[in-house]
Amino acid sequence: MKPLIAIPALIVFPFSAYGAETQGDAGGFSLLFSSIQMLASLALVVGIILIFHYLSKRWTKSSLTGKTLPRHIRIVESRFLAPKKNLVLVEVAGEYLLLSSCGDNLNFIKQIDMIENIEIVGEIAPVPFREAFQEKLKNMAARIPAGADGLFAMAKKGGMRS
Repeated sequence: MKPLIAIPALIVFPFSAYGAETQGDAGGFSLLFSSIQMLASLALVVGIILIFHYLSKRWTKSSLTGKTLPRHIRIVESRFLAPKKNLVLVEVAGEYLLLSSCGDNLNFIKQIDMIENIEIVGEIAPVPFREAFQEKLKNMAARIPAGADGLFAMAKKGGMRS
């Protein structure tokens, strides 16, 4: 892992040395070399942060999942019924169990032999807002009479005088 940290450092140091050398010769401030030095330093800091992030995710993932132990229990699906009441379909060593979770209690309901025998009912897809809004506008436009005759008819219905 140390070579990964050394790569950004090898990129930064020549620019900083060159920037210092040119500033010493000219005796002034060079915007180009200062900006290159700043960007190289920024790249170094961001690189160190990304390496630390990668290592920390890798370390926490391996410690939380327990990769050394095989996983025999898997939650296939969970459905909310009411506050603190759920139905849970769990796979344990190849067998499917339907459980109910009520607050602090977990109750066995049924063992399902084959998951393929369960009929999957698709959920009703919500109508997109744009289509629903267009449909409402069409319904409202159909109720409003068009043209001058329509305005006159609306004025008579509403009790308006012309």
